[in-house]
Amino acid sequence: MRRLVLFALLVALPGCFYPADRGRALEAKVDRLGTDSAQMQTELKEARAQLAIVLPKIDEKVAEVTKALDGLDTAARRKDADIGIQLQKTMEDLSQLRGQVETYLHKITELETALGAQDQKLLAMQGAAAVKEAEAKKKAEELQRPTNPKDFLALAQERAKAGELLVARQLFTELMKKWSKDALVGEAHYGLGETYFSESKCREALFEYGKVVQDHPKTPSAPDAYLRSSECFAQLKMKDESRMALEELVKSYPKSGAAKTAKDRIAELDKAKTPAKKGAKK
Repeated sequence: MRRLVLFALLVALPGCFYPADRGRALEAKVDRLGTDSAQMQTELKEARAQLAIVLPKIDEKVAEVTKALDGLDTAARRKDADIGIQLQKTMEDLSQLRGQVETYLHKITELETALGAQDQKLLAMQGAAAVKEAEAKKKAEELQRPTNPKDFLALAQERAKAGELLVARQLFTELMKKWSKDALVGEAHYGLGETYFSESKCREALFEYGKVVQDHPKTPSAPDAYLRSSECFAQLKMKDESRMALEELVKSYPKSGAAKTAKDRIAELDKAKTPAKKGAKK
């Protein structure tokens, strides 16, 4: 029962506190902007499709003009009037097609500009954190992706160690989605928790550590996840829960190095809780 209570705490704590009315109003604005962006994306896709259809036609007309011009060299075999009419018609068709291309290009430019502005509005509404996250996502997308989960995890851990926490989070999350059934998913949750812990975001970190101990108890970092959970609870002034995490660590992974650390910390807690005897020398 104590373990179930601990699991419930680990996965239920994360979240930010935001006034409900303001939250709903913000969500409504974001939804509207999202709808507008989706519509513009559709229009942009259609414009590009139309452009893709027209461009080959221009190539065909250019070929016809070239052929007609070559025909001028053999004017003696044909009437000049016939060649002139053919050339004029082809040039008119080409001019019309070029006009269509210019229209589509102008529309595409306008839509891309408008979408860029919409994206900026969305990021501004969601705050500086969203802007940083978007930048990290872009940076993460530029990285060359390993084709196996082991190397992918190593890349994410490397980015985290280098201090690129947002990039690392993108990679850890991507790994969990791409290889959802792989044994390394537990390590990815732990790595994600570590990025939050390093920023003292204990609620978010506890959620990830909770996923490790609950869903991936056999992952190598599971004992450390308990230890980190205890530290997070301590930072949140939840002393009983902090001790509970240490006790569960010792019980579940008695031979681990983390368990030894947990025993030492429990001993320190017991020592601090024991009242000093009267007359004892300081």
